[in-house]
Amino acid sequence: MPIVDDIKIVYEDAGPGTPPGTVVFVHAGVADMRMWEHQFRALARRYRVIRYDWRGHGLSGDAEGEVCHHEDLLAVMDALGVERAVLAGCSMGGAYAVEAALAAPSRVAGLALICSGLAGHQWPREMLEQAAERVHSSVPADRLARYRAGTAGHVDPADVRAMAEAHTLWQVAGPDRGREALSGEVWAAAVEMCRLVFERSWTGPRSAERLLDPLAAGRLHEVAAPTLVINGLADVPGIQEVSGLLAAGIPGARRIDLPETGHLPPVERPAEVTRALTHFLADVFGP
Repeated sequence: MPIVDDIKIVYEDAGPGTPPGTVVFVHAGVADMRMWEHQFRALARRYRVIRYDWRGHGLSGDAEGEVCHHEDLLAVMDALGVERAVLAGCSMGGAYAVEAALAAPSRVAGLALICSGLAGHQWPREMLEQAAERVHSSVPADRLARYRAGTAGHVDPADVRAMAEAHTLWQVAGPDRGREALSGEVWAAAVEMCRLVFERSWTGPRSAERLLDPLAAGRLHEVAAPTLVINGLADVPGIQEVSGLLAAGIPGARRIDLPETGHLPPVERPAEVTRALTHFLADVFGP
């Protein structure tokens, strides 16, 4: 296992003996590396594919103290002997992929940014208010404050699940769709990954995130890697705005909009995302 700052990072690595290129998958903040199952298995037939759990997520070690996720991403590449790769990131995983492309441009052959975040971007007030109303209200405010501060003596599993289900409904299904928009399999997978995120966040050690300086939001014009932006048209509008910023701000970026798709297209629309990545990788690495 790669060890970054004494933290064990759990990963999976697959592919043929002499691949034309490498893809590193960077999961969303509400998920873990399991979200890439379809893409990982399908693309491993031709490319070297790597997926990993961020520190503090999935099976990796706890996040404690200062955390810099794009540095962790590059450290994982170092540990696995990857000099250059296409980075496929979803949500905040996309934000960290952009940071890596700015910090180490020679290491990044391409970017696939799916319902991506953007470091330094200020989320609109309406989005934050909607999150508070639809998600944070699923747990009583006093208990939620203690959970977030790490001062609760006990975290109720029912609260963890309630928060995970509310977040999945709002973001993964999308604010204008209901639970029925997701298949039972997609709903269960998304809730389980999100449940683990909140459980670890509320019961584990405290951490603080350090972003790339200067912030990526003002530097999109510096991104030199070929870039594909994938947007879910049922995702939270504030997140869709970031897809627009990325597509407009990164030179030569190409955008794909997926209808009736929320915040985790690799899980909800696996075949469509894999197909889009297949075409993009052929452009980057050659047919």
